[in-house]
Amino acid sequence: MTLLNLLCLPYSGASAMVYTRWRSGLPAWIRVCPVELPGHGARMGEVLQTELCPLVRQLALEQCQAATVPYALFGHSVGALLAFELVHELRHLGCPEPLALFVSGMAAPTRREDYHADAWREPRSDCELIADLRSLDGTADDLLANQDLMNLMLPIVRADFLLCGRYVYLERKPLACALHVLAGQDDRATGDQLQAWRQETTGDFSMRTFPGKHFFIHHYERSILDHISEVLASERVEERAGN
Repeated sequence: MTLLNLLCLPYSGASAMVYTRWRSGLPAWIRVCPVELPGHGARMGEVLQTELCPLVRQLALEQCQAATVPYALFGHSVGALLAFELVHELRHLGCPEPLALFVSGMAAPTRREDYHADAWREPRSDCELIADLRSLDGTADDLLANQDLMNLMLPIVRADFLLCGRYVYLERKPLACALHVLAGQDDRATGDQLQAWRQETTGDFSMRTFPGKHFFIHHYERSILDHISEVLASERVEERAGN
């Protein structure tokens, strides 16, 4: 089967390298391509970005080559917004649309009420950020109590929360690619907020709910990887049938 690039966008505070372990859990024809953000992980020496639009323009220019072959995108939390905007920006640059876009752990961009947007438009204090991380239930208490680790991590989290809080939805022509929503059963987004992703594409649409809260992608990783590979295999069959 022809190789397919899966561009993976990280959640707030994370390096895209959290997706490297997916390489052993997906079929060999799916090439996992973690998309590292400036100021994160291997790009730690670069300036952190707090405005989503300029960041997406930069990422699109960097990922144009990856979009010259069949590709798909996956993003969790703020990574879902980044992945969504990255598809639009790649299309603007003349790249073909992906085979599929997977958006995880995020309400549709038109339905982000109750998503702390007002609080996250301005820089949060260290105490506020730690409280936010604790409420998301994705960082162990002993890590939150590690001052050296927090000194390193909190500036990254602060910038990523600003990306999310300052995001402004721009109405454009809907995408044509398949769009698949993944959600945690006990996460913040409601069913209506998730179903609103449907209006962002004229292509196939699905929504699947997994047990758990916001970081269900770690607790149910095997099920999620099976879901991604099954969906992409099906999309490849439909693509070939249409050509």
